[in-house]
Order: sequence, then C-alpha cells, then structure tokens
Amino acid sequence: MSSGPLISVGRYGLFVGAAIRACLAGRWAFREMLEHASTVALRCFLPVTITALPFGAVIGFQGMAILDLFSAHRLISSLLSVFVIRELAPVIAAVLVAAQAGSSFAAELGAMRIKEELDATSVMSVDPIGWHVVPRIGAMAIVIPALTILAGAFGVFGGWLVVVGLEGQPHGVFMAHLAQDLTTFDLGASAFKGLVYGVLIGTIACWKGFNATGGAEGVGRAVNDTVVLSVMFVLVSNYLLSSLLFSGVFR
Repeated sequence: MSSGPLISVGRYGLFVGAAIRACLAGRWAFREMLEHASTVALRCFLPVTITALPFGAVIGFQGMAILDLFSAHRLISSLLSVFVIRELAPVIAAVLVAAQAGSSFAAELGAMRIKEELDATSVMSVDPIGWHVVPRIGAMAIVIPALTILAGAFGVFGGWLVVVGLEGQPHGVFMAHLAQDLTTFDLGASAFKGLVYGVLIGTIACWKGFNATGGAEGVGRAVNDTVVLSVMFVLVSNYLLSSLLFSGVFR
C-alpha cells in the first residue's frame, strides 16, 4: 500500500477520534441530530422500501423455481427470511442512504468548508466537529437501523406477493416456515448491521465534506468519494459482520 492511502486512513482515524471526543464531551446538539435524522428518514423512506419490495419479489420468484426442482417450495419463506432480513435489507438501506443522504452531508459540509463557515465556527469558540459532524453521524446511526427493519419487512412482503399471490402457496405454510426460521436474534443482528453502516457512512461523508478543498470541483470530488467509499466498505464489512454474527458464536 502506498503512502497516500496510509495517510488517508490515519487522517480518517484522527477525524473519527475527534468526533468521539466531541460526543463524549457533550459538545453537540441533540436537537440538531433529530432534525438531520428526520430529514434523512423522509428522503430515504420511499427509495429504500420501493427498492426492497421488488428484490424480495425476485427472490421469491427465482427461489420457487429452484426449490420446486427438489419439491421443497414450502421452504421459500425460510430462504426469504435468511437472505432478505440478514443480508439484503441492511445493505439496501445503507447503499441508498449513502447515495442520498451521505452525498448530501458531504456536499453541505464541503460547501461550508469552501465558504469558510467551518473556520468561522472555530473563531466563535464553537467546536465545528461537535456542532456540524456529530449530529450528522448520530442521525445516520438512528435512521439506517430503522430503515433496515422496514426494508426487511417490505422485502418479505414482496416475496409473499409472488409466492402466495401468484404461485398459490397457502398463506399458513408461508408464515409457518417464516416464523420457524426467523428469530429475534436475526432482527437484532440486522438492525446492528444498520447501526454499524450508519456510523461508517456518517463518518466517511462528514470526513470527506469537512476536508474538501479546491472549490466547487473539490466538493464534487468529496461527494463522489463519499458514495464510492461508503458502498465499497459497506459491502466488505457486510461479509465480516455476517461471518461474525451468524457463525454460531453469538447464537
């Protein structure tokens, strides 16, 4: 690895450390966090739910075709619960929030940096990280787990529409196997993934926007880097979290 990426990782770590210190010291506004959280939730609710529903429908359609080969179509709801709740819902929520709200946070902070508003905050003896960064990270940590649960519900509903509505499987059979294999641990693990992704996306977006340079072009780069890095690290961390949570260690 070249020195450039190493230096970036170090700067990111220092930025996250400063955000943690500001959070623990109480140098942030709870009301600001709630305002950002409500904005993110309103912007991302429809994209997340509308995207999750057809994904669940496709899994139901393809799963029925494969399981019918083994006369095991009754297990389709088990497949949906595992794939949609454990894996698809947190990833869909995180990726769409990164594209919508993460890019917005990076653009807002980048514009504030270019206009020297962040420097003016420091001049007024107000911690810019505590005032501008921590509430945005907290908003991501609140909203993405909630959207993850909603994405899981809509994904399973999309599968139900295909399996029960189109393929004719009895509703009772679908629900029996869904409840048999879906546990509270799965729901909690899915929400925990959303929490991790929320912190990850929030810190990346704020770090990129907070350190933007080079005028409007630099803000554009910060927005682009936010989306690319967020999606990349969400997908990588998804494998690591799945291996940790569902390997049997915590069950």
